[in-house]
Amino acid sequence: MSMLTLNNDCLASVTAVPDLFLEQYMPAANGEFVKVYLYLLKLVKDHQQDSTLSSMADFFSCTENDIVRALKYWEKQGLLSLSYTAGESVPTGIAFLPLVRKEESGILPTPESSISGPIAAALAVSAVSVEIPQTEQTPAPSPQPAVSAPSASSPADDLSSSGISGQSVEKKHAPGSREELQHVLYVAQTYFGHLLSPTEIECIMFFYDDLHFSADLLEYLVEYCVSKGSTSIHYLKKVGLAWQESGIRDVASAKQETTTFNKHYYTILKAFGIRNRAPVEKEAEMMDRWLNTYGFTIDLITEACQRTVSKIGQPSFQYAEGILSKWKEQGVRSMADVEQRDAEHQKRKKTASDQNAARKTAPAASSNRFNNFHQREYDYQKLEEQLLK
Repeated sequence: MSMLTLNNDCLASVTAVPDLFLEQYMPAANGEFVKVYLYLLKLVKDHQQDSTLSSMADFFSCTENDIVRALKYWEKQGLLSLSYTAGESVPTGIAFLPLVRKEESGILPTPESSISGPIAAALAVSAVSVEIPQTEQTPAPSPQPAVSAPSASSPADDLSSSGISGQSVEKKHAPGSREELQHVLYVAQTYFGHLLSPTEIECIMFFYDDLHFSADLLEYLVEYCVSKGSTSIHYLKKVGLAWQESGIRDVASAKQETTTFNKHYYTILKAFGIRNRAPVEKEAEMMDRWLNTYGFTIDLITEACQRTVSKIGQPSFQYAEGILSKWKEQGVRSMADVEQRDAEHQKRKKTASDQNAARKTAPAASSNRFNNFHQREYDYQKLEEQLLK
């Protein structure tokens, strides 16, 4: 095995990074969070007291929300303490705390150095860009217990890049706690089979913090989406919002809803002649639209599917969508409406057919120019008598 050669070019300006941070805190943190912490170390070293969230966001080409999220992550890890001005929802002061080994317990020491000044800016929070609210917002740093490291056999080893720890997977947390949310994120990451992106984390936090989904309901939402063959956060958001609109607030109601929808899915697939497979994501989205957005009964939907196969000889969700969207525009709400519409169509078709038949049986006008002159009528018997006189 070849050895790595390390060179030291003695940089003119150097920012010192504690070894303890590199050894114990950096491996389990999101890479973007690490960047923010290292940049803060540089600001302290350069005595830059006039930094703002906006300037930091511009430096990293990200949003101010991303910076605040990184700050709050390091505050939870016990490396920073954030202070707030009355009436402000974003930190206006940042204090560095001494690093301690994670196996140590007890109260963290008071801050050694701090960044103060106008670190404030308006923070626009979108539907899926949600902050983890702090239970206390006081100017003085509050004592925090050290964070214990997960064991070597913990599944959290696979979660390092997103900063989600699995240390509390076996522990049941109090509803609404940050530990409970961390557990939900860990479960989601396990189901998805990949490290959660910031967008995925924000979406799950939106359901937890803003829509007040319980941890159990969120876990079932993730499980349900994965069972449908989708690990897309967009599909999870669509299903979750549909549950919200339907008033679903617990797992029992969600299971009843999904059981009903599963039956409808397979009924629709059967109408298409599709058997022995589950619907793919796009098919499920279209069936959800027919059932939820259009509000059609299962009888109307299966009728459209059967007409699709009868017309083009094969199943086509797009063709059935054309039929159902047209029915929606025409105000069709029941099979009686469909039958009435079919009867009107047949009547119009018969009228048009009769008119075509009448035009075909009418005598055609002669094109001979001789026949265009007025034809005189003669009494040939009288003409004969006149000639014999």
